[in-house]
Amino acid sequence: MRADQLSWTTSTGWRTTKAQAAADLVLFFGTRAALACGSRYRELRETYPQAHILGCSTGGQIRNDEVTDDEIAAVALRFDATTVRLACEPAPDPDQSRRCGDAVGRALAADDLAGIFVLSDGLNVNGSELVAGIAGVVGERVPVTGGLAGDGALFHETLVGADGEPQSRRVGAVGFYGSAVRIGHGSAGGWDEFGPRRRITRSRGNVLFELDGEPALDLYERYLGEDDVKGLPGTALLFPLRIRNPNRPDHDLVRTILAVDRVARSMTFAGDVPEGWTAQLMRGNFDRLAAGAAKAARQAAGEINAHQDGDKVAVLVSCIGRRLLMGQHTVEEVEAAGAELGADVPRLGFYSYGEISPHGGSGVCELHNQTMTVTAISEARG
Repeated sequence: MRADQLSWTTSTGWRTTKAQAAADLVLFFGTRAALACGSRYRELRETYPQAHILGCSTGGQIRNDEVTDDEIAAVALRFDATTVRLACEPAPDPDQSRRCGDAVGRALAADDLAGIFVLSDGLNVNGSELVAGIAGVVGERVPVTGGLAGDGALFHETLVGADGEPQSRRVGAVGFYGSAVRIGHGSAGGWDEFGPRRRITRSRGNVLFELDGEPALDLYERYLGEDDVKGLPGTALLFPLRIRNPNRPDHDLVRTILAVDRVARSMTFAGDVPEGWTAQLMRGNFDRLAAGAAKAARQAAGEINAHQDGDKVAVLVSCIGRRLLMGQHTVEEVEAAGAELGADVPRLGFYSYGEISPHGGSGVCELHNQTMTVTAISEARG
């Protein structure tokens, strides 16, 4: 496999680390403002006419040890013995998420399917249902990784481009096929719980109405200062919820708020918040979050560090809430992940509204929030 990193800025245009060559797959990540006009996609298409091209808007881009807002991060991949296939489906509203995932799964399913990397609209999709739809078709043996597109802390509109100019309300996914490709994956958080555990007593899908019989938004606002309450939903990124299945105590997930309804006193999350589960507030510190990023990278690196030929690449998808909390310290989690992956592995990625990866405990593909998720790709020696 050959991996050529690219970057784009308004002052330099596109730059590459190697001489441009044919590619099978191009991944790209940039801010909504940089991608909305479609020009960057058209330039990539002109440069790589035969490649599948997949990318999305973000809450910031990752390129090796840098986190930026003013450039587009991309990578062009040329495989030796791996084929790729791309699927794109509309995502009209969250209630259609399972159907959308099912359609993506059916488009990519095959006996030699080795993995799927998916990018989804970040505001109009129930990520839990989307992933469940894909996994329900392709089966649990196929790792599904990726993330929900971002829009910084604005939550206005997110874009996905899948062999076309980036648009809202889209889901794009690429399938990797054959016995040569190796896909490592890891996901970890690093947040600390605080306050009592509460029972989810009323919810519908990804909308939370009541905790312990009390309006969820009322309870949440008690823990926030006056300024933070005014800044919802953006300020809620600093205080995610950890939810647990009481029948499987080792199965916990983190959920981030996407929207609040001040009339209904409800909160909408990126993924499901099932009734009967418990919920607990969380907060982070820099050292623990960086350690979580290192753990995710360590999990992903194991699959690509032995008996591999050619280049390797790692795609990092971290949560916008982690970036908002860490501020100028954000680079520490990127560097921690890089130290585990190794200097020979180029890295790119983005800050998201949700991360997709198999669960570290159950192995079932899930939507996560407030995690660092790492997907490592390489090919085995022939």
